Amino acid sequence: MKRRTFLASGPAAGALSLFGPAAWAVSRKETADVVVIGSGGTGLTAGLTAQADGAKVIVLEKMPITGGNTQLAAGGMNAADTRFQAQRKIADSWRTMYDDTMKGGKNINDPALVEVLAKNSAASVDWLSSIGADMSGVGRMAGASEDRTHRPAAGDAVGHNIVHAMRQTAIQRKLDVRTNSRVIKIFRNRAGRVTGVLVQNKFGEVYSIEAPVVILASGGFSADLARVAQYQPSYAGFSSTNQPGATGDGLDLGAEVGGQLRDMQHIQIHPTQAAGSKILITEAVRGNGAILVNSQGKRFVNELTTRDAASAAILAQPGGTAYLILDQDIRKSLKQIEGYYHLELVKEGNTPEDLARTLGMDPATFKATLDTYNSAQAAKKDAEFGRPDMPRPVKTGPFIAIGVRPGVHYTMGGLAINTKAQVLDKDGKPIPGLYAGGEVTGGVHGANRLGGNSISETITFGRIAGAEAAKEARAARATSVKKA
Repeated sequence: MKRRTFLASGPAAGALSLFGPAAWAVSRKETADVVVIGSGGTGLTAGLTAQADGAKVIVLEKMPITGGNTQLAAGGMNAADTRFQAQRKIADSWRTMYDDTMKGGKNINDPALVEVLAKNSAASVDWLSSIGADMSGVGRMAGASEDRTHRPAAGDAVGHNIVHAMRQTAIQRKLDVRTNSRVIKIFRNRAGRVTGVLVQNKFGEVYSIEAPVVILASGGFSADLARVAQYQPSYAGFSSTNQPGATGDGLDLGAEVGGQLRDMQHIQIHPTQAAGSKILITEAVRGNGAILVNSQGKRFVNELTTRDAASAAILAQPGGTAYLILDQDIRKSLKQIEGYYHLELVKEGNTPEDLARTLGMDPATFKATLDTYNSAQAAKKDAEFGRPDMPRPVKTGPFIAIGVRPGVHYTMGGLAINTKAQVLDKDGKPIPGLYAGGEVTGGVHGANRLGGNSISETITFGRIAGAEAAKEARAARATSVKKA
C-alpha cells in the first residue's frame, strides 16, 4: 500500500504542532466514535458497553491476543450485596466493602472512587453473568471481612472464564477488535479535546483514526521491571507475575496529552509467586484454608492479612521464601490447584513427617505446627496470629507443599480519574474526550490492593467509561451535525 504524508486538518488541526512532529507517513485515515486502547477486561468491557449504547467502537490491542492480565486472574472478583451472597445468606454491604478497601489501601485511596467501586460491584457481577460468565461461587480473599470473592462455581480461574465470555460476546456483536495494533499517539486539538489516535500495525503500517473519544484501558507496568525499580528501588531484582504486555504504554500516552499521574510509587508484590518461576499461586489457595510456614516448619503470619504485610513477612524469613501447606480437602475445594500439579510446582508427603523430611524440615516441629493450627481451626480462634477465617483444617493426607516467594504483581498508581472515568489534567480538570479505567489508573486501591478488587475495578470502571464515552460521542455527533 502506497503511503502518504498526513497533516492534521479539520477536528485534529493543531494536534500535531502541539504534541509531536509536523507530519507522519500515514497510509490511511479511519473514523470512529470511540477508540479503546487495550483489550483486557477493562477494554473489552468498555468496548462492549459503548457499542451497546450505539457507538461505533474500535478496540486496539498491541499484543497478538486479547485478554491482558485479566486472562491470568485466578482468585476472583469482590462484590457486595450480590444475589449469590444472598443465596448463601452472607450478610455483606457496599459500606463494609468500602471500609475494607480503604483500610487495605492505608486510607490514601480516593474515597469517591472506592464508593463507586463498592456500590456498583453487584451490578458488575450481574453484567458479567448476563454475557455468560459464571460468577456463582463465593469465597474470601485476604483483607476482606466477609465472603465476597465471586468466581466460577467449580473453582476454575476467574480470568479465563470472564475473558472467554467477553471474547464470545465481542464476536457475536461484531465488535471491531484489532490485535497487533499499537497506539503511538493520542491527538488533541488547540481547544484541548481529544480527536483521535495514531496506530501502527504488525506490518509497520501507520494509520490514523479520527474519534471524539478515546478510552485508555492498557493496564499497568509490572512487566517493565526497569520502570518498577525506578519508582521502587527496593524491588530491583524481583521477577513479575504479569503478562509481557504490561509495560505502561498507556501511562505514557495519557501523560503526553496532559494527564495527571498519581500514587506511582505504590507497587504491589504478591506474596505467593511460585519460587523459581513466574507462576502466580492464587490467593484463593490461602482463602480456602492453606497456611504458610517458613523453612523451619513454623507459621509466622496471619495468612489472610493484606498482600503487602504477607509479602513483608515472607521476605523476613530465612532465604526470603516460604511454603504454602495444604491437604487433600483443600485441594478438592479449588480446581486451580490441579494446574500446579501439572506445572510440577508441588511436593507431597503421605504424613506431615514425610513432607517435612522432603522439605528438609524437622518433622517434629512441622507436625507440632499443624497440630496447633488444627486445634485453633477447630476452636475457631487463632491465638498465634489472629487469622480471622479458617474454613478447613490441614489434616487429610497426602500433604502438599508449594514453595513461594513475593513477586511484582500490580501497580496501584496511574492516571488520575474522576467518578465518570474521565482522565484529569494536572489542575484536576477533565481532559475532554479522554477516559480511562483499570490498572492504567490510580486512586482506587491506594497504597495496597486487596485481592479480588482488580476484577471488580476492571468491570465497574470499564462499564462507566464505555457508557460515558458513548454519551460524549453522541453529543459530539450532534454538535457536528448542527454545525453542518
